[in-house]
Amino acid sequence: MKAEREEPDLSSRYRAIAALLVVPFVIFAFFTYGSAIATRAYMQEASAQAGTALRLAVSALSGHLNRYEALPALIADHDDIKELVSAPNDMALRDAANLYLKEINGLLKSSDIYVVKPDGETIAASNYDGPGSFVGQNFNYRPYFQEAIEGRQARFYALGTTSLKRGYYFSAPIRVGADIRGVIVFKVDIDMIESSWSGGEYKIFVSDPEGIIFMSGSPEWLYGAILPLTADRIARTEASRRYANAKLTALPVTRHRFEPHDLMTLASDRGASEYLVLSHYMPAEDWTVNVLMETSSIRAQARTALVAVFLILCIAGLAVAVIRQRRARLAERMQMQAEARGELERRVEERTADLARVNSRIEEEIAERRLTEQQLRQTQADLIQAGKLAGLGQMSAALSHEFNQPLAAAKTYTDSASVLIDRGRTEEARDNIMRIGGLIDRMASISRHLRNFARKPNEKLGPVSLDEAMRDTLEIIAWRLKAADAELRLDLGTRPPVVRAGSVRLQQVLVNVISNAADAVEGLDDRRIEVSAFEEAGKVVLTVRDHGPGVPAAIAERIFDPFFTTKGVGKGLGLGLSISYNIVKDFGGSLTAANHPEGGAVFRIELQSAAGSMPEAAE
Repeated sequence: MKAEREEPDLSSRYRAIAALLVVPFVIFAFFTYGSAIATRAYMQEASAQAGTALRLAVSALSGHLNRYEALPALIADHDDIKELVSAPNDMALRDAANLYLKEINGLLKSSDIYVVKPDGETIAASNYDGPGSFVGQNFNYRPYFQEAIEGRQARFYALGTTSLKRGYYFSAPIRVGADIRGVIVFKVDIDMIESSWSGGEYKIFVSDPEGIIFMSGSPEWLYGAILPLTADRIARTEASRRYANAKLTALPVTRHRFEPHDLMTLASDRGASEYLVLSHYMPAEDWTVNVLMETSSIRAQARTALVAVFLILCIAGLAVAVIRQRRARLAERMQMQAEARGELERRVEERTADLARVNSRIEEEIAERRLTEQQLRQTQADLIQAGKLAGLGQMSAALSHEFNQPLAAAKTYTDSASVLIDRGRTEEARDNIMRIGGLIDRMASISRHLRNFARKPNEKLGPVSLDEAMRDTLEIIAWRLKAADAELRLDLGTRPPVVRAGSVRLQQVLVNVISNAADAVEGLDDRRIEVSAFEEAGKVVLTVRDHGPGVPAAIAERIFDPFFTTKGVGKGLGLGLSISYNIVKDFGGSLTAANHPEGGAVFRIELQSAAGSMPEAAE
C-alpha cells in the first residue's frame, strides 16, 4: 500500500519537472519564430508606406520639371533670339535679348536662361547684369549643349560651374531656316522640392547613374556616392563637369536583403544605421529617386508587438483564474442586484411621474413664449409701419412742393400748347407736350417710391444691390437733403456690393440713418454727409458719416432705445434708429454708432455679403 501511494507522487513530480524544462524551450521558440513573423509583417507595411512616399516624390519631381520642358523651344522660336544668333556681334540685339530673357526668367520663376553660340560661348543671359553673369562663358563641354547643337532637345542636371548652384538644364537648338545658329538653355532651380524632404519620417535622395547623390533632404549626403567611386565613374563625371569642383566622397554603405526587401547600413559618427530602401529610376531624367526608412523603429515595433502578445497570453491565463474566483461571488451579487433593481424601478417610476409634470409645465411655458414672440413681432411690424408713416407725415410739406412745381409747370405748358396749336405751330406744341410727359414721369417716380416705402414689407431675404437701394433711397429723401442744404457724397466703389437683405426694409434703414445725418448737419457750416461701402472679411460694411456735433457720451448707450429722441416736439417719435437696429439684426447684421476722431458721428452697418447671387435673383 505504501508503494502504491508513492507511485502517483513520483509521477506528478516528474510531470512538474518536465513542464519546467519544456517552458523555456517554448518561450524561446515563441520569441524566435514570432520575432521573424512580426518583423516580416511590419517590414511589409513599412515598405508599402515608403512606396507611397516614393511615388509622391517622383510625381513632385516629374511635375516640377515637366512644367518647363516645352519652354526652351518656345523661347528659341522668338524673333529677337533668332535675330541675335544671326548677328551675334550686334550689341543692340544682345541688349534686347538680355532684357527679354531677364523678363521671361522673372515671369517663369526659373533660375537662369541663356543663349549660346555654336562654339559654346554665351552671348545673352537673364543674369547679364549680375556678379555671376554667364555672358562670355563657354559651355561647349556640357552634354546639354552638345546634344542641342546636333539638333536635339536635351536634359541635364548638374552643379553650375559659374553660379555654383545646382539645377536641371533644358536645352533646345535655335533654328534659322534649316540652319542651327545656336542653343537656348533653361535652368530650373530644384532647391524648393529638396527643402520639402527635410525633417520628415523618410530620408529621400536622388542619385545619378554613377551612384552620386545629387539631391538630398540630408545635406551631409550631398555629393556622396552609394556606389564605389571607380576610375571610370570619376572620369565620366569629370568629363561633363557635372559637379564642378565639388568634392566627391564614397559613403560607407553596406547592402543586404531581408527576404524581398532591400536594406542598407550606413555608418556615421553617431554609429551605424540600417535603412529599408525603395528606389525608382526616372529614364527621362536619367536619375534614381531613393526613399530610406530606418528599420530600428520597424524592429522595435515587431519586438513590442511580440511582447504585447506574450503579455496578452499571460493576462489571459490570469483572467481565467480570476473568472473562476469571481464565479463564486456571482450568485451573491445577482441577489443584491435583484434587490437593487427593484428599488431602482420604484425610484424610476417616481422620477418619471415628476418628469411628466415638469414636461407639461414646460410645454405650457413654450406655448406662452411662442404667443408672446408672435405678439412682439407684430408689435415690431406695427412700430416699423408707424415710423414709416411718421416719416411720410414729416415729408408731406416737401412732397406737396415737389408735386406742385411739376403741376404748375404742366399747366403752363398746356396753356402754351393750346395757343401754339391755334397758331399752327405744331412742332413747338409737340415739344411742350413732351415736356408735360416728362413731368408726369417724374411725379410717377416719386409716387412709386413713396408707395413702396409706405407699404408693409412681406419680403424674404435675398440679394440686394446697394447701388439700386441707394438710388431709391435718394429719390425718397432728396427733399430732406435739399431742406437741410446738405451735400451727400456717395462712394460705393467701382463695383457696388450686393448684400443679403430685404429691399424695402433696407431702404427704410438708409432713409432713417441719412435723415438723422441731415438733421445733425442742418444749420452748420460743414454740411457734408459721406456714405461709403466696402467689403471686409466676407461682409459688406456701409458707413454714414456726418460733420455734426456727434453722439454725446451720455446718450450713446440709449441711442437705439425705442421712443428715445433728442429732437424737439413734433420732429420725431424716437423710433427711427430703434426700428433700423432691429431690421439690420433681422438681416443677420449689426448697426452701431460712434464718434469720428475728426468730429461728427459715424453709423456703421454690417451686412452679410451676397456676392455671386445676383444672377440667380434676377432669374
